[in-house]
Amino acid sequence: MTEQPTRWTEATVHPDMWADPDGDPRNNEGPSPDGELGALEDCLTNFRLTLRMKCEGLDAEQLARRSVPPSTMSLLGLVRHLAEVERDWRNWITEGEPLPKLYGRRDADFDGAVAEQSVVEASFRDLAREQAATDATLAGFPDLGERVGPDRIAIRELLVHRVEEYARHCGHADLLRECVDGRVGQ
Repeated sequence: MTEQPTRWTEATVHPDMWADPDGDPRNNEGPSPDGELGALEDCLTNFRLTLRMKCEGLDAEQLARRSVPPSTMSLLGLVRHLAEVERDWRNWITEGEPLPKLYGRRDADFDGAVAEQSVVEASFRDLAREQAATDATLAGFPDLGERVGPDRIAIRELLVHRVEEYARHCGHADLLRECVDGRVGQ
């Protein structure tokens, strides 16, 4: 990529934001969630939505583009990576045989992020399925201090780690998206 895209936003109120506050689906006018679990789940939901927003409106080539060389990251690679780690987190909290890697060998989540619409659609389905499965597994552990799995990890620690993982990758998604088509966002 030799040409830098022009920076742009759909926001009219704050020119450095992804969307105007009134049109941002992450804004919630209601009361904040009750308790620690509610707060963690709310943060996670918003970061998951942010990742989807950063991918909206792009075609398969743009989603698969490695727009920040020499990094091998792409927006589609992040989607696949997060599907893979959602699956792996279940291995942290369950006993028995671990679930196999979703995409096979190490780094296949990024390496397999190719510009094919069928790969894009499958990747988003994988992410939704793995998120739902991890959410359902965690719902069985209402005590955030409970230690589970082979390494006796506290449920609270896993929940915080999930928020951190999505937050970090949403930062990557900001940079990747801006390099793909110039769209800026918070």
